[in-house]
Amino acid sequence: MRVNRCVRAWLLLCLAVTVLGASAPAHGTGPGPRAPVSPPTADPSVPALARAWPVGVRPFVVRGWEPPETAYSRGHRGVDLAAGPGAEVRAVASGRVSFAGRVAGRGAVSVELSGTGAPPLRTTYGPVRASVREGDEVLAGQVLGTLETPDTHCGPTPCLHWGLLRGTAYLNPLSLLPPWLLGTGPSRLLPLDATGTRP
Repeated sequence: MRVNRCVRAWLLLCLAVTVLGASAPAHGTGPGPRAPVSPPTADPSVPALARAWPVGVRPFVVRGWEPPETAYSRGHRGVDLAAGPGAEVRAVASGRVSFAGRVAGRGAVSVELSGTGAPPLRTTYGPVRASVREGDEVLAGQVLGTLETPDTHCGPTPCLHWGLLRGTAYLNPLSLLPPWLLGTGPSRLLPLDATGTRP
């Protein structure tokens, strides 16, 4: 019994160190370890139009998409991406800010994505201290605000909760990412300009 408790405590400690290390890399070392991201099941209603992750280059996925069985069932209606307080939160694709404010004391930003039908796809980000206002047009990669001090949503790991909706239906936000952003597609060579550098 005591051995089982010790093993369990050791595993929890290892998990905590791994997750915290991934979300708070040392200065100048780049991003921490990456969670393996399985390509989302193809959803014909969600074009892979994202041009950037909302935080970091390819952040650790603390918790993935877990669609509820019914509208009122338990589940996870988005993905949680490891990032520390103060991290810049960016629009994954171009669109119009449909909400920037506080919901139940938590900062939130929502962006309606351009050219995605009716009703349009809408990405949500929280907890975020917004630097944009409702009605602002934003481009892919544009900063929407900064990550606030984490609430209880992600437990001990600071994270950004990123969601995707069409109307009131929640969808997997990872579906917006093309294979090259997920790291599941072939490498892409970028063109060079006349001086031999990337434009």
